[in-house]
Amino acid sequence: MKLSLPKNSRLLDKEFTFGVATASFQIEGGIASRQACIWDTFCAKPETIADNSDGSIACDHFNLWENDINLIADMGVDAYRLSIAWGRVINEDGSANADGIDFYRNLLSGLKARNIKTFVTLYHWDLPQHLEDNGGWLNRQTAYAFEQYADIISAELADVVDSWATLNEPFCSSYLGYEIGIHAPGKAEQAFGRQSAHHLLLAHGLAMKVLQKNCPQSMNGIVLNFTPGYSASDSEADRQATAYANDYFNWWYSRPIFEGKYPDIIDSFTDEIKPKILAGDMEIIATPIDFLGVNFYTRAVYKAHPNDVFEEIPPTDAPVTDMGWEIYPAAFTGLLKELNQRYSLPPIYITENGCAMKDNLTAGTVNDLGRIQYYQDHLNAVDEAITAGVNVQGYFGWSLMDNFEWALGYTKRFGLVYVDYDTQQRFLKESGKAYSTLIKSRT
Repeated sequence: MKLSLPKNSRLLDKEFTFGVATASFQIEGGIASRQACIWDTFCAKPETIADNSDGSIACDHFNLWENDINLIADMGVDAYRLSIAWGRVINEDGSANADGIDFYRNLLSGLKARNIKTFVTLYHWDLPQHLEDNGGWLNRQTAYAFEQYADIISAELADVVDSWATLNEPFCSSYLGYEIGIHAPGKAEQAFGRQSAHHLLLAHGLAMKVLQKNCPQSMNGIVLNFTPGYSASDSEADRQATAYANDYFNWWYSRPIFEGKYPDIIDSFTDEIKPKILAGDMEIIATPIDFLGVNFYTRAVYKAHPNDVFEEIPPTDAPVTDMGWEIYPAAFTGLLKELNQRYSLPPIYITENGCAMKDNLTAGTVNDLGRIQYYQDHLNAVDEAITAGVNVQGYFGWSLMDNFEWALGYTKRFGLVYVDYDTQQRFLKESGKAYSTLIKSRT
């Protein structure tokens, strides 16, 4: 089974960037060579991780990185998106960790030597534990600690990075980590979710100014995830509930960046829930960005709830991934078109898109036809959005390889490459082969 696109598709232009993506905690291991982070602490708590695993070894990328970048090069991708472990490059006293910086310099230099563009994310959820001990993202000072980290590492690595993203998915850090507690650090209060979101966005704005200073030649922005909400019916109540959910989960993170203000639903919050916003914060958050990274996996369906504002309806009689997420590529096109209508956007890069499937390794082969179909349908969705006038300039498959899937441990596999965690062997899945063939087919 192959991946194919119309002959006139912009995705087939050599200027369009195809890549693969990973995150530091999910693949690196190398725990002894960095500070403890909130995910180390969270994994050590009982009943937080589905298979009681942790990220101490993961895919052992810390030791196997040269083999991994050879694998990336063999796939023929244009770019590799990775994240830096804050606690690997910065010591607890705020000084630079030379050994950690050397690790990333060697990795990034190796990629550049193979003519692979480097897209680096500064924060993919692994806050150093000592900062969490002082309040984490509930403490405004963490935003300034992030600014200092961004200043140090961007100055150190400016010559080997093509693109910097400040944050990956602040929704997950704030809502999953501080509001409902299913991700690290495991706090669960609505007020915590809203306040941590504000401090994360403040950290983004502060870091953007640093990146503009240190790395004016690179493309600098942020990566947001969107799960577009659809109304369960045409009733006014369901439509209003869905609009509220979209404001709460999606536009809460994009509107401050592009319009300098939160959605109007903030006015309905009690004072205890409203985030504390200081003068000048929104202007900092709205610092112009060079690109918007969009992560998309699925949609959500909502209806009105008698005792709450909205209720999400799980998918029934619909195709789903191994995560239980509905496969609905039309929502991808719809999201990109709506973002384009809502905001004056910089170029968009699809920084994550992919799916978990139940993979079976047989004689070195993973025949994951369902994943190939998912990629086919979602690449078509991106193509349709571009045809409609959305400026999408790149697409990164999530993920390069199977890895530690946060609270689900190693029970879910998203990779284009299969990882045997016992032997650390890598096997290119049929989906990885199809993705590679598509990329190499461009003329």
